Amino acid sequence: MRSRWNLLSQVVMVVALLAVAADARAQDKSRLFLDFGFGIAPSISGNVSSGAIGILQGQAAAFLPQTYGDVYGTGIDWRVGGGYTLDEKSEVRGMFTWQSGDADLVRLGDIGPSSLYAQYDDYKSFALDFGYRRYFQLSNKDVRLFGEGTMGVGIIDAIGVQFAAPQSNAVFPQSNYYDQTAAFTIGFNVGALFKFSDRLDFTGQVGVRRVSGLQTVDQFVGTGLEAVSNDTGRLTFPIVLGVRYHFK
Repeated sequence: MRSRWNLLSQVVMVVALLAVAADARAQDKSRLFLDFGFGIAPSISGNVSSGAIGILQGQAAAFLPQTYGDVYGTGIDWRVGGGYTLDEKSEVRGMFTWQSGDADLVRLGDIGPSSLYAQYDDYKSFALDFGYRRYFQLSNKDVRLFGEGTMGVGIIDAIGVQFAAPQSNAVFPQSNYYDQTAAFTIGFNVGALFKFSDRLDFTGQVGVRRVSGLQTVDQFVGTGLEAVSNDTGRLTFPIVLGVRYHFK
């Protein structure tokens, strides 16, 4: 939580500096704007748990691969931020991006003679993404197409898990699976901006966004199950609708 507040304070300072620069360059029209967006983030690739064979609670265990889509389905994508217009065709942007997904109960594999089930904690990631956007004007002056690239850093919340082996009549205590992880992000988007008024625009965009992998599961070190943390980088396909507000 403290790291999130630190990121927020840094962005506020950046926006304040941009405001001063904008006023110095153009008293009559600010180049600053605010962006708000909401959408869905279906998973394309990445595993919450990769396949592995080893020992769990003193018994032989085999884990099957579990993708983010298997466990979390279609996640939610929230965005808020702003930016600075460089010229009529380009701008730089900074966005807070919050992705989350509710976990489903999944069959993880087998332990001893029983099937093994897992209930993960919900997925939550919070990042600050910086990007560059380039516009392409259509014959309709109220509609502009764009392409953009983004990079950033963020935090993925710790993910706990509870295992159950019904045929062995065993329910294991809730335990940490992945610790809180610092992550890198990269994304590419295309979309369109629709002018509503001099101060307000609507946007729609699709793209791909990569969040780097999770940390090694400490409790599996030396058990043969360390491979579960392989391939935990997450690739999503965000579909986002938004509103843009231009300062006067």
